[in-house]
Amino acid sequence: MRRLILFLILLILLISIPVYSKRLHYEKEYQAVWCRNHCGQTEYILNDGARVDCLTKTHAVEFDFASKWAESIGQALYYGIKTHRKPAVVLILENPQYEDRYVNRFKTVANYLCLDYWFMYEKDLIK
Repeated sequence: MRRLILFLILLILLISIPVYSKRLHYEKEYQAVWCRNHCGQTEYILNDGARVDCLTKTHAVEFDFASKWAESIGQALYYGIKTHRKPAVVLILENPQYEDRYVNRFKTVANYLCLDYWFMYEKDLIK
């Protein structure tokens, strides 16, 4: 009986995890709005096949969700080197009240590197 209860609890947890982690919108939706508002080119392809999410006159911008903050910094730095533009990140926050730890980590590293960054929220898609 204990095994059955434990199994049911694990099953409920496994089913609920994907529901919680589901994104409200695709990254490219945020990218399209921000890039259009900053007169940038989306999906700029580098000579090695990598894609810059948004290339403006001054910045090579990487977009990512808050939980992928560290990856976004690395990609932005690489894109900046390859395009000879200033690296930047747009960090997407869909659940800001739960993403503080990521934002704090991100800001610590971004400020240390003097990396330009912006935050986007779901409400920014409506504008």
